[in-house]
Amino acid sequence: MTGTSLFSSAGISETYLEDIGLNITVANELLFERANLYQAIYPKSNMIAGNILDDTIFKSILDNSSDNLDFLLASPPCQGMSVAGKNRNVQQMLNDERNYLVFRIIDFIKIKSPKFVLIENVPTFFKIELPFQNQQLKIIDILSILFKDEYNIEAEVYDASNFGVAQKRTRAIIKLYKKGLKWGSPIHSENISVEQAIGNLPSIEAGEKSKIKWHFARKHSKNHIEWMKNTPTGKTAFENEIFYPQKPNGEKIKSYDTTYRRIKWDEPAPTITMRNDAISSQLNVHPGRLKKDGTYSDARVLTPLELMLLSSLPKDWNIPNDTSELLIRKCIGECIPPLLIKKIVEQIDN
Repeated sequence: MTGTSLFSSAGISETYLEDIGLNITVANELLFERANLYQAIYPKSNMIAGNILDDTIFKSILDNSSDNLDFLLASPPCQGMSVAGKNRNVQQMLNDERNYLVFRIIDFIKIKSPKFVLIENVPTFFKIELPFQNQQLKIIDILSILFKDEYNIEAEVYDASNFGVAQKRTRAIIKLYKKGLKWGSPIHSENISVEQAIGNLPSIEAGEKSKIKWHFARKHSKNHIEWMKNTPTGKTAFENEIFYPQKPNGEKIKSYDTTYRRIKWDEPAPTITMRNDAISSQLNVHPGRLKKDGTYSDARVLTPLELMLLSSLPKDWNIPNDTSELLIRKCIGECIPPLLIKKIVEQIDN
């Protein structure tokens, strides 16, 4: 099968597609830093970098995609699509070009008529209402109006942790497949814990490096390290009686109890966020292990390798050695785990 990928980022979601006989031959990504990483990972694919709303860019994607296209993968950004809570009227929405990104997918489907289409996004994607035919409609309703005679259309929210990924991450999945074709549903598997995914990696502290590729720890402030050294597995530093997050004047910092928190060993990791580089961000501090002195090891955020493994990326993920650590962290923080995509796509009966 041949496919095209839109809003590709670094192509993390496509990691295992070649293994199941699907070759993405054309891809598009707006941000050149991500597009360049994508091209390095997939040198045989034609990465067309630039704004898909630009007619020249869109025409290039169409012209380079197969005339008898099997598969389309699309992960459109969802910012700016909803009027809810923003005091925005329809005209303001019409002036926000981000709202038209999903319509580029629709245009692509109309022109190339792929056999199978997978659109993925955050779960709120199903609730967003878009301007269409002089009314506000949800994306599922729009797709149904346009394609119900040609395609079977299915929508479901999947939690990656139910499909062999050591991370709780929910994604909205829309499947379109031509009438007469078959596309089944993936089978649930047992949860993979943080311990099973990264428990065999050597313990390292903030600023330290191991001999294992991508397993190195970010530097953190002395205060952050002290607070987390005294924070048990699965707990937040705000629960500490002495070593709690505080301002220079000693005043306790006010924040959510999901911050300055260690994750747990015995269950899948929480959703990895874009700010997985910061101890003060949400649920991204290593679980740690109790030491003889009563403190806990690994007072740091997760290493790039740990993030990869918790996102179902392979230990030997083939990215260039000089790839920026922060770029890796950002791409992982916004990705859909590739094992989930594999398990969904391999249910295609071609």
